[in-house]
Amino acid sequence: MTETFARIALVGDRSPNVVSHTRIPLLLDALAARERLVLDAYWIPTEEAGEPGAVDGFDAVWVVPGSPYRSEAGVIAAIRTAREQGIPFLGTCAGFQHAVLEYARHVCGLTGVAHAENDPSAEDLIIEPLACSLVGHEALVVVEPDSLARSVIGSERTVERYFCAYGPSRHLDTLTAHGLRFSGRDEGGQVRIAELPGHPFFLASLFQPELSGDGSRPHPMVTAWARAAVEHAHQPV
Repeated sequence: MTETFARIALVGDRSPNVVSHTRIPLLLDALAARERLVLDAYWIPTEEAGEPGAVDGFDAVWVVPGSPYRSEAGVIAAIRTAREQGIPFLGTCAGFQHAVLEYARHVCGLTGVAHAENDPSAEDLIIEPLACSLVGHEALVVVEPDSLARSVIGSERTVERYFCAYGPSRHLDTLTAHGLRFSGRDEGGQVRIAELPGHPFFLASLFQPELSGDGSRPHPMVTAWARAAVEHAHQPV
């Protein structure tokens, strides 16, 4: 089988104390060994992610967990670049939260919305503490038909791992009206997956697919994002 290659940006403040950060290199090795998808990964600290051109030229962007980020602005800038330039995007846990925040501010015009972890005294919190923390929990996610998430995950129901205490709350109808699709929810109807129809690949989840299993078999969301990165790499310039 022929190996296929792409350059990816991992946006986050890398730390050996964040389980997801230690798991991702294992997933990259598994993608290369099992799928022949060779991803040349560059970790970009959040302070650097806000610099002009920080993620330009990459074939995919993954905003990884590990909040509070050292630079909210840097994360938002990286997500915006991936969204506007059609760069395959994956956001997990805090990456999902900040993808919602970026879309609300720059597409919906909700310039005053904030994340409670970063700005707890803000008047308009779009990301708030969950009623029940999901730190260390597994829970069912129901995935909508005819969605990118369903085509990637391959089933209507999936049990996923979390390590988060914040999630989207307000303005969900406005986000939907402006094109963001919430394609996965928990059994109580709370949003767990978001995607952007019309984008080459834009998928974000409150759960953490990188924590699935032992790392030897990448979650379908991670594999699909890797394939999208390779497709992007082979597009004519």
